[in-house]
Amino acid sequence: MEFEKGPNEPDRKPINPLLKLALELGPLGVFFFANARGEWLAERFPALEQLGGPLFVATALFIVATLIALTVSLILTRRLPIMPLITGVVVLIFGGLTLWLQDETFIKMKPTIVNVLFGATLLIGLAFGKSLLGYVFDSVFRLSDEGWEKLTLRWGLFFFVLAALNEIVWRSVSTDMWVNFKVFGIMPITFVFTLFQLPLINRYTLPEKDAGS
Repeated sequence: MEFEKGPNEPDRKPINPLLKLALELGPLGVFFFANARGEWLAERFPALEQLGGPLFVATALFIVATLIALTVSLILTRRLPIMPLITGVVVLIFGGLTLWLQDETFIKMKPTIVNVLFGATLLIGLAFGKSLLGYVFDSVFRLSDEGWEKLTLRWGLFFFVLAALNEIVWRSVSTDMWVNFKVFGIMPITFVFTLFQLPLINRYTLPEKDAGS
């Protein structure tokens, strides 16, 4: 089994942008729903009661949803998607520790670890001449190699900012407030950051004839 191809490689197999978004954000939606309705789920599925409170139910379902999303992505592309793979490994490790030790700290630290890993992966990739962000967003837009390099640098630094924010929030507020921040805080922040990247994206977008070559 191979890793997915680079963003401008001719034999890279594309995936529908909406499906890709669903595969990447679906597990997070499952986590939020299960945390909000953990007791309701446990009443209807008694086996879930053995896991503990709502956060532990949410963690277990988050692990399952992540594995399903990773498997579907692998089936569709026949290659291992790099960024979701990193997320999946961290979810398995920290989610597993959360359930095993019944300690919420591990799942709360998961976004910090994921963001640090993403940031480090992107910046280290740049150091070795690889713009790994293109592996995530190439189905949404096509950029020149220079464009991917600059965008990857910005996102690499941004992931470290998200890691710092998560550390501040989970250590300062209740679990429910942290979950709300994780779902409804991080997404708007990321959306605003993305909007600020549009001038760079427009500047380095490949013409149609080049994007299809």
